[in-house]
Amino acid sequence: MPRVRILPHPDLCPEGRDFEARRGASLCESLLASDVAIEHACEMVAACATCHVHVREGGASLAPPDDEENDQLDNAWGIDAQSRLACCVKLRDTDLTIEIPLHTRNHARER
Repeated sequence: MPRVRILPHPDLCPEGRDFEARRGASLCESLLASDVAIEHACEMVAACATCHVHVREGGASLAPPDDEENDQLDNAWGIDAQSRLACCVKLRDTDLTIEIPLHTRNHARER
């Protein structure tokens, strides 16, 4: 089972979090199941960018984003080369380290 490590986020997990997830599960579902209240305004159908995350480690093991995900990422705040939509990321055997941005398309989170 892969491990997901979340870097500290002032609102969602101030001390960070580390948990095991089921291979093949979506990253968004795994975060929610581990009590990390990541936004997912479109109910995980890749129609918004509210579940945007930065995959800081382990991203090379993931399937590349498809056109639909890339189109939605264009609308996300603060994208970089490691940006992904958590609803589109299917976990494999490799552990991931992710960072959740402070802001989403829905609202700003402030420190």
